[in-house]
Amino acid sequence: MANLWWDPSAWPMSWWPMSWWPAGPPPLIDAAAAADAPALAEIHAACFARGWSEAELEALVADPAVDALVARRASPFGTRRPVGFALCRRAGEEAEVLTVAVSPHWRGRGVATELTETLLRRLYAERVAAVFLEVDAGNVPALALYRRLRFHQVGERRGYYAGSGGGHALVMRCDLL
Repeated sequence: MANLWWDPSAWPMSWWPMSWWPAGPPPLIDAAAAADAPALAEIHAACFARGWSEAELEALVADPAVDALVARRASPFGTRRPVGFALCRRAGEEAEVLTVAVSPHWRGRGVATELTETLLRRLYAERVAAVFLEVDAGNVPALALYRRLRFHQVGERRGYYAGSGGGHALVMRCDLL
């Protein structure tokens, strides 16, 4: 007979010693670096029908007009693997959110909210008056996030997402000043 205490394979999941453990500390928001490009490309490919390449992401991160933020997994062991990122391009008093992407495993934990709020705070500090973005009209979680952050629809682009079945993009704007 197996000793139930010492044989974890015999434990029901409700007995698992770490089953009560919370998801962990929230991720750390940091500036993205060129060295993050492979992980960012992997996350982007998992989120969108047409993922951006490492070279494209590396060029965007290096662009001085682009604000690139990365959410890193907080770990007591020192690993800081990216779990999400946001890119935004500034042009005068306006900015455009290029992408917000969160690893599927980390969705629903507020990572996109933290990234977007941090991005908006930075843009406000830089005196950017308005922020624009395009979002798939069928992306209900993203629409809820952007509306909660005071974005409102100002236009529509039919067939914008041709690679994902011809979905329409909603053009949204947030006035910061």
